[in-house]
Amino acid sequence: MNKWTRHSKIEYAGLAAQQDFQLQQLKVLLQYVSVHSPFYKKQFNQYGIRIEDIQSLTYLERIPTTSKEDIQQYNWDFLCVDRASIAEYTATSGTLGTPVTIALTANDLERLAYNEYCSFKLMEVGEQDIIQLMLTLDKQFMAGMAYYKGAQELKASVIRTGPGLPQMQLEVMQRLQSGTLVAVPSFLLKMIHYAQEHHIDVNALSARKVLAIGESIRTEDLEDNILLQRIKKDWNIAIFGTYAATEMQTAFTECTQHRGGHLNTELLYVELLDEAGKQVPAGTVGEVTISTFGVEGMPLLRYRTGDLCKGYYEPCACGRTSMRLGPVTGRKQQMIKYKGTSVYPPTLFELLNGLDFIGEYVIELSLDDTGQDDLMLHLYLPVAEAMAMSNLKQRLQASLRVIPKINICDQESIARMQFPNGSRKQLKFIDRRY
Repeated sequence: MNKWTRHSKIEYAGLAAQQDFQLQQLKVLLQYVSVHSPFYKKQFNQYGIRIEDIQSLTYLERIPTTSKEDIQQYNWDFLCVDRASIAEYTATSGTLGTPVTIALTANDLERLAYNEYCSFKLMEVGEQDIIQLMLTLDKQFMAGMAYYKGAQELKASVIRTGPGLPQMQLEVMQRLQSGTLVAVPSFLLKMIHYAQEHHIDVNALSARKVLAIGESIRTEDLEDNILLQRIKKDWNIAIFGTYAATEMQTAFTECTQHRGGHLNTELLYVELLDEAGKQVPAGTVGEVTISTFGVEGMPLLRYRTGDLCKGYYEPCACGRTSMRLGPVTGRKQQMIKYKGTSVYPPTLFELLNGLDFIGEYVIELSLDDTGQDDLMLHLYLPVAEAMAMSNLKQRLQASLRVIPKINICDQESIARMQFPNGSRKQLKFIDRRY
């Protein structure tokens, strides 16, 4: 396949130029998978898809979408290269089911590095910066490798601390003067708490920017959510939201305007679809559906991520004209119907993150003996339980109109639930319905 146009300015071009560019890239993708992908070859034959018929982006609607279940069931039918060409095997976390393997070629690793190079450039991080990577670089985790390679592409200095304890992270920051952090935002609250207990002024530290991974920091209207408000109350640091998925091998990262994560037009085509598979109107939440450009190993065509987001299409004040994505407002598979009320986990995250008396939590969803959704909140409360429970139940009733079951745990039990079997990724939502 043709490589992407490295360091191009297509994201600053007009809408017509961007659409023409992406149409040409889609034709390249379709040609590639029609020859090399067992899954898409079969699909094209079954539905009579002819590449020569594609003259506009709207033609894509004739092509069936691909689901996570497809990759889980036919994982290796998506592989487009000989096994000898695979440079690295990564895997999804399996949060919503069986993990899937994503195989990358050497070119895919280069593309991954370029993607995160672009993320750091959006944050105005440069080669003079020191980047502290507070996430795992092992256990087949694509994100850790991506940010490491992106920092190398940027020629910045890197500190690989991993997801260690607050004490260690702060000691490294003080000793090596890191200026940019890549971290899960809720972990920053733990660092703030540790710093306050040990009389460390976080605002006197060298860190000035954070690339926030794994959790949303904005509301649907792109305002600071409660998690971000709690961080900024004590730490005056610029925090940049990001959205990514292992399967798409690409990230949407905020620029300095903090008005949604920018699409990298060179690497991805995005549709926001409704239940019928049609593009939703601008300003409406839809399911993020992606087609990858420049991927050799396991490219995807019209892949429905399950993530529900809103798109922003007006030009950004930073000068880029490519579309932007808001935070994930819900996931199709994760909608909860509890006692007649529809709830998405982000609503619960926002509520629980805003309560100072909750130390840690896990939301567990299962089915009761009648086959209905059953919701349990596992909580660690570092304060008096009676006072906290009364306050919590009032907040739950006011916000959700229902009160889930509540299980009070000690800190060690919550930690075991959040990181089961040495999981690389902290789990705050466990869905046992599937």
